[in-house]
Amino acid sequence: MTPPLPAQSTIAIASALRDAASRGADRLDAHMLLLHALGRTPHDRAWLLAHDADPLDAQTQARFEAALHRRLQGEPLAYITGQQEFYGLDLQVDARVLCPRADTETLVDWALQLLPPAAQVVDLGTGSGAIALAIQHQRSDAQVHARDISADALEVAQANARRLGLKVVFSQGAWLQGLDGPWDAIVSNPPYIAAADPHLAALFHEPLQALASGADGLDDLRTIIGQSCERLKPGGWLLLEHGYDQADAVCALLRSAGIAEVQSRHDLAGIARCSGGRRPS
Repeated sequence: MTPPLPAQSTIAIASALRDAASRGADRLDAHMLLLHALGRTPHDRAWLLAHDADPLDAQTQARFEAALHRRLQGEPLAYITGQQEFYGLDLQVDARVLCPRADTETLVDWALQLLPPAAQVVDLGTGSGAIALAIQHQRSDAQVHARDISADALEVAQANARRLGLKVVFSQGAWLQGLDGPWDAIVSNPPYIAAADPHLAALFHEPLQALASGADGLDDLRTIIGQSCERLKPGGWLLLEHGYDQADAVCALLRSAGIAEVQSRHDLAGIARCSGGRRPS
């Protein structure tokens, strides 16, 4: 990998971005990193275009070079800037949690369509708090509980809740252990990558325990499904995110556990990204 170049005495914004592109940086990533180095918001891309001839001072150049080097080494953009937008919320993230993905908004959309008034909802494996906070933000009448086994992840999620002013209840524990409910909805984006999957090599910056789940990637999904039916209210929903090729297997597990009306939802790429169903009334 090409090492970062030494900071020049003066370089224009346009020149800095061209240099980043010549080194293999994605155009949007380079814009986000430069805005971060400038202390501007991610929504200021138009400002960059309007000021492309402006010179960068040495300190800004150094910050941009350091951030660009990290990105070219494969570190997620969200870890470098410390933030990630999810469902209209600006979340603070770091290497203690997964970076929230746009695909997971499919799960939030589905949950919001199904929740009754004053719903009681639990988000399992909350990580940064993305799902729980998005639901609470959209449905202020809901009582949302977020759980994670990782104390580090809970620190990140609780900090996001405080900063956003969202009253989500948090607890530490393994899936539904000790959470009897009953719940109107159980939602989760659990680990679902097979332990030997070669794609894990590209995700080495993110916490492995939040990614991999046994030989076939279904261990945690099996546990959640096995625990969920008796903890749902009659007619309550269990909604799960899973891998691009796991919909059939997850639907079979749901049916075997006594979940009814089993179905899947597709993400923006047309991939069956989430599956779920409801406890029979």
